[in-house]
Amino acid sequence: MGKRKRRSFSKEYKAEVVEFIRKSGKSIGAVARELDLAETAVRRWVSQAEIDSGRGPAGALTTAEREELSQLRKRVRTLEMEREILKKATAFFAKESK
Repeated sequence: MGKRKRRSFSKEYKAEVVEFIRKSGKSIGAVARELDLAETAVRRWVSQAEIDSGRGPAGALTTAEREELSQLRKRVRTLEMEREILKKATAFFAKESK
């Protein structure tokens, strides 16, 4: 069996699939096969929906918290890069003024 091309799905579609699993009473595997989705991906969607609804394990991040963490990490990378540029500029101008 060959590797499946990576697909992306909207939040709405993921929510619909999770809701379908909850209402239909079918197993995650059965629904995944029925909709031609990877079972592991659907399991992750269901698990994340549980966390987002407050029924997940303690310490697990909600979707909103994950997005915020991602944005904060990007901001930290940007600030660190800016700091390095400023340090180099300061050293350059200090050397030039002597």
